Amino acid sequence: MSEVVEGKPDVAGRAAALLAALQAGGDRLDPEAVERARAVLERTGERMLLGAEHTVVALVGATGSGKSSLFNALAEMEISEVGPRRPTTNRPMACVWDTAGADPLLDWLEIPHDRRTVRESVLDADHQARLHGLVLIDLPDHDSSDPSHRLEVDRLVQLVDLLVWVVDPQKYADQALHAGYLRRLVGHQDVMFLVLNQVDRLAPAEIETCIEDLGRLLDADGLPEVGVVATSARRGDGVEELRAVLAGVVLNRSVVLRRAEADLVTAAADLADGIADGARREEGAPARQRLVEALSAAAGVPGVLDTVEADYRRHAGESLGWPFLRVVDWLRPDPLRALHLGAAEDDVRRLTRSAPEATPAQRARVDLAVHEVVAEAADRLPARWADAVRSAASPGDDLADALDAAVSGVDLDLRPPPWWRVVSVLQLILAALAVIGFGWLAGIGLAGWLGMTTPTPPYAGGVPLPTLLLAVGLLGGLLAAGVCQVAIASGARQRRRQVADQVRAAISEVADQRVLTPVASVLEDHRLTREALAGAG
Repeated sequence: MSEVVEGKPDVAGRAAALLAALQAGGDRLDPEAVERARAVLERTGERMLLGAEHTVVALVGATGSGKSSLFNALAEMEISEVGPRRPTTNRPMACVWDTAGADPLLDWLEIPHDRRTVRESVLDADHQARLHGLVLIDLPDHDSSDPSHRLEVDRLVQLVDLLVWVVDPQKYADQALHAGYLRRLVGHQDVMFLVLNQVDRLAPAEIETCIEDLGRLLDADGLPEVGVVATSARRGDGVEELRAVLAGVVLNRSVVLRRAEADLVTAAADLADGIADGARREEGAPARQRLVEALSAAAGVPGVLDTVEADYRRHAGESLGWPFLRVVDWLRPDPLRALHLGAAEDDVRRLTRSAPEATPAQRARVDLAVHEVVAEAADRLPARWADAVRSAASPGDDLADALDAAVSGVDLDLRPPPWWRVVSVLQLILAALAVIGFGWLAGIGLAGWLGMTTPTPPYAGGVPLPTLLLAVGLLGGLLAAGVCQVAIASGARQRRRQVADQVRAAISEVADQRVLTPVASVLEDHRLTREALAGAG
């Protein structure tokens, strides 16, 4: 049989990790696996509280395997009833070496008081000392025709520290044993072994053949390291060897922890079947970008940006345009007011309604973008986790209101740059020069038409000063207006980009709150669950 592995199992650490996995995974884990894991945590905690001063070893076997005879042989007492009637063992029988402190453990195992036997006595001297602390249990037959017997076996198989499976040469390959029990205990090879009993019925060569065949069956069960001991309870073959094995187990006292560790590892592996392998990626940037773009379109952001750009051009024209044509800009309607832009109480203009209702095509684009985020996040996730991602990514029926509130929260108040005022004053000066020059020339012309004598205007560089003033005012104003048009176009584009960044940030916040953050939360829970299960397994 396999040797006891050195090193103390970290039962507390594995139990804490398994509990953390259950908390992180929640209802995204398989309910049956969760129920089994919680049961393991409960009985592991209860067993640890009972201490490791006693080691519980159970003899488990089928009808006619000689299990009860072997029980008596190990105890060197006629304790368990042996006879031709089947099933002979109808209730578990316990033989205890050293009863001090054993009653709480036997009560937990629910062994009836009239089925408990104390093995050691003053007459044994030190003959039984090496088994001091052993609790040996003879279980009912696992293949009994009485369902209550099988239920009792199933219950105690989960509770005892070491399992000794007793088989006979006729039924050691029975599917009731291999499929019903052994294959379900993969990972428990350190706390179980097989006894091939009744070898007195076989020739030496046949014994070796049976042991080799048992080894092959155990390999197929996923338990290649489980050892086999050959015994004959009737003749005494191998009984002392078996007692020595049990004495070593009792002396080592680690099998209690090994059993708890094996149960926790198995529970973690059971839960891990509902977890994706490997590290999961966060939601990808391309899918996130497409989602924000789709939400922006649904919120009418392109139209808002067009209007913001037009509003910039209008206000810039009012401040920088040729003063004689500014009246045209003043007569143009305020493009932001066309989007129901009103003045707030603090006179800061804000968008109160961003755009008309989203069109069916825009809503379909949003749905498609959300689906892409979900598909990328749920890729290769188990069904329950994928469903959780889909549920988390539901943006809600009030998405349109949330988008409108996000866009409405962006400050669209246009604050003219300082150079606008400088250029505006310059334009007014040039316009004043043009008006002065024109008025001067008009006065001279009117006086001449009326036959009045007027003084000759001064000259500057060979040009009459009124004409120069009119030319400088008109040409300078038109030139400044032309240069400003280039600056206005550049400024309008920059203004569009600035507002676009602010609106995109607001839309991104909606995308995060309604879709991306909930999805990321599910993925984070999945990561925490996977890491916790790795610590428990």
